[in-house]
Amino acid sequence: MRSLSKAAAGLTAGAALTAGAYLAALTPRRNMPGWEALQKVRYAHRGLHDLDAGRPENSLSAFRAAVEHGFGAELDVHLMRDGSLAVVHDSDLARVTGKAVRVEELAARDLTACPLKGSGETIPLFEQVLEVFAGKTPLIVELKTAGGNADALTDAVMQRLESYQGLYCLESFDPSVLMCLKKKYPDVIRGQLSENFLRSKPASLNVPQRAVMTYLLTTFLTAPDFIAYNWIDRSQPSLKLMKKLYGVHEVSWTVRDPQLMRALEAEGVVPIFEGFVPD
Repeated sequence: MRSLSKAAAGLTAGAALTAGAYLAALTPRRNMPGWEALQKVRYAHRGLHDLDAGRPENSLSAFRAAVEHGFGAELDVHLMRDGSLAVVHDSDLARVTGKAVRVEELAARDLTACPLKGSGETIPLFEQVLEVFAGKTPLIVELKTAGGNADALTDAVMQRLESYQGLYCLESFDPSVLMCLKKKYPDVIRGQLSENFLRSKPASLNVPQRAVMTYLLTTFLTAPDFIAYNWIDRSQPSLKLMKKLYGVHEVSWTVRDPQLMRALEAEGVVPIFEGFVPD
């Protein structure tokens, strides 16, 4: 009986240590000033785009439409080979332009040869988009890394934002971006993008990486101010624990239903919406 008791005690202690380490790994940064202003605005996913109306995603016309309606916008930024920053979602431009080329391999001058489908517009540069929003509505800027360029991309984005007059926060799926922000730009509000990768199974992540990213186990290294999680997966236990124990801010993507948007907002969640114009 004594040996069994010792074994049970050892298992209990081990379980307690494991649980403690898990909860410690989920600790975000808290009470960073500025979130309240960002939370007051709704964010149009890749701008208020409507291809039927000639406004492609991540286009200047989509961003202007968002501002005209009083919305902020979520947008995606890539670092090009000449140091320019292109605002487009995919690295491979085939879907949005019909040209199978990677945006990271292009220079700014090459974008004129890559018109966006459904319009005469081309992929905008980050500074062009900043001009649309300056002094108006906020931005959620997603940094899209490629080939280990997290630091270079983050530095380039922050260089453009150094003199920007407007509200913004930065987010990325890549924890390396958040680590760079934490080290070099601590005054910037930063967010970890994630979803249930065990469900979506992206080829770019192996199984252990999918688990780490799904359960937000890089948080102790990156100390994000908010978690931007796929709304379909928001019942994921790590996110729920971070909200309950630490009060982490939550952003939900991508919301395509007005009723869902209102329900999320009632919980204090910031929705990124698409496919409709909220009242």
